[in-house]
Amino acid sequence: MSEVERQVRIFDTTLRDGEQTPGVSLNVEEKVEIARQLERLGVDVIEAGFPIASPGDFAAVQAVARQVRGPVIAGLARAVKGDIDRAWEAIREAERPRIHTFIATSPLHMERKLRKSPEEVLAMAVEAVRYARSLTPDVEFSAEDATRSEPEFLARVVAAAIEAGATTINIPDTVGYTLPAEFARLLTYLREAVPALAEVTLSVHCHNDLGLAVANSLAAVQAGANQIECTINGLGERAGNAALEEVVMALRTRSDLFGVRTGIVTEQIYRTSRLVSSLTGVPVQPNKAIVGANAFAHESGIHQDGVLKDRRTYEIMTPESIGLPKSRLVLGKLSGRHALRQRLQELGYTLPEEEFQRTYEKFLALADRKAEVADEDLIALVEGEVVSVPATYELEYLHVASGNTTVPTATVRLRRGEERLEEAACGDGPVDAVYRAIDRLTGVHTRLTEYSLKAVTGGKDAVGEVTVRIQDDGQVFIGRGASTDIIEASARAYLHALNKLLYERSRGAR
Repeated sequence: MSEVERQVRIFDTTLRDGEQTPGVSLNVEEKVEIARQLERLGVDVIEAGFPIASPGDFAAVQAVARQVRGPVIAGLARAVKGDIDRAWEAIREAERPRIHTFIATSPLHMERKLRKSPEEVLAMAVEAVRYARSLTPDVEFSAEDATRSEPEFLARVVAAAIEAGATTINIPDTVGYTLPAEFARLLTYLREAVPALAEVTLSVHCHNDLGLAVANSLAAVQAGANQIECTINGLGERAGNAALEEVVMALRTRSDLFGVRTGIVTEQIYRTSRLVSSLTGVPVQPNKAIVGANAFAHESGIHQDGVLKDRRTYEIMTPESIGLPKSRLVLGKLSGRHALRQRLQELGYTLPEEEFQRTYEKFLALADRKAEVADEDLIALVEGEVVSVPATYELEYLHVASGNTTVPTATVRLRRGEERLEEAACGDGPVDAVYRAIDRLTGVHTRLTEYSLKAVTGGKDAVGEVTVRIQDDGQVFIGRGASTDIIEASARAYLHALNKLLYERSRGAR
């Protein structure tokens, strides 16, 4: 294989490191939904979770392993037999299972966290890899905090891990400490000091504490790394991880410089970004590279003039290349089912008939309120209708009275199966009144920890997107709703979160 044909594998850890983002909590169904989209995206490896961490994480990893085919499914484990056994139990039904085991190798971590000598750490690494390899032929070993480790000791550990059976060696910049040139020198040193690295996959996992995760990942590719570990939208611990969409599009856009390829279906990037943002409740900042709302927007007159004459003057990649439609096809209330289904398919959404019917009904209601329904409205509509858990309660009716001299009052009617439930309540504002009425109807009282509202499109008739987080007995549940009426969107988001809570309670009672 020539240098130009060298393939860089994309290892996605959104479901493991990405879920460590403060405030993010995904249930089993949501993890499977994201994993299926990652399969469509074409990632090589999905790190589905840390099975030993909790029963819920174990169940999610096992569900992904059972239901997703194509990518390698990895489970994380410390260099401890119990962790490795639990990881193997979770992933063993995967089409292509991988055990990913790790131990810290920096002086600081060994002395202060592990309280072990370098020789003890070396022995634990070898024992863990050897045991994992007895269970599966695909074993990845990570030297945690590698960029603050002594290079000579790091080389010893890497060589020993390969000899013990590791097929992938990961060199993580765990705390986002290194700089691109420095990281490249470390990898070059390791390749020279450990010739056996040429026979296995050399991986990197970069954090963004100094804003250099993507830059360090790209420097690693130039230094010979052939697997990049990253997350959708750059989610992750602290400042996050290298953003998959930025790494992939940099490699593609500057293929003249890197001379590598990935297996990513880039047209699925935008949809994947939206799905992850929707399910995690973490919005994408407008000026975010590749997938931000402003990534392909031009306001300067000089820029607009240039783009109208030749898009290449100010666009180094096309919006279509990430799955963002160039044209804004506008649908209205006279548009039929076929037109809507066709446009949704063009946007990357193939919905089951029941879900499509619900979306179509919502589309008609929206079209009655808006003269024009743009692509962004459709995306918000579809994602607002994605039901990640069975809906115990559904919103049927909502009426709110509010004003600067009026006590805000809300009347809410919910449907539970064939039963209709109605209640009224007052509050500090219209949203508070709605939430109090819903609490009375459901009998569920939780703590609302976060409420956010954003407009999906411009104009006075813009669709509002509401995301809420509620907390119950230490668990966090995220809900999302969309409507041109922000009170309705607020109610739908709250019910979405409550339905998740009730579903988890019912699972725990089984």
